Amino acid sequence: MHLILGNIEHMRTDAIATSAHTDLKPSPGISESIFKAANTKLLKLHCAKAGRCRIGSVVVTPSCGLPSKYIIHVVGPDWYSGQKSEQILFAECYAKALHKAYSYQCKSVALPLMFSGEYHVPRAQAIELVCRVVAAFEKEHPDMEIYLVLYKQSIYDLAKKIYTKFVASSMGGRVVSQQS
Repeated sequence: MHLILGNIEHMRTDAIATSAHTDLKPSPGISESIFKAANTKLLKLHCAKAGRCRIGSVVVTPSCGLPSKYIIHVVGPDWYSGQKSEQILFAECYAKALHKAYSYQCKSVALPLMFSGEYHVPRAQAIELVCRVVAAFEKEHPDMEIYLVLYKQSIYDLAKKIYTKFVASSMGGRVVSQQS
């Protein structure tokens, strides 16, 4: 996994992922940023055509003008202090996004730190979760390039620290980080 400081909508990967609501309409944060950077009208049309998406599921749309080919919209559950199996569901969301990218024959995918922040998974937990999911996926699919794109320096620094510790504890991983 590569750590990137930058904006996911600028990534030149086969697919980018974004957190989504069940109605697939733009929502504050990463989703809104992606809709604004893309051809908004066309992306809304593709999302409306896809309809609703259940929690824990993913929907793929064309990128509608972004440098990537596809957008993988991922609908996650609400966070209840980690007491209701949310971590398992969030991990499954990341895994489903990666497997969907693989099923679309993507060679590269960019993931944001989905479902983190004030009202969702605490950032450190979200980063650890992503590290575990990506490491497991990379064992099955070592040829796919996976990027974790972080939009703030402080979050990037935290991710780099956690990822370095994760790789050191799992022995045999690779630490690659860069800024865009």
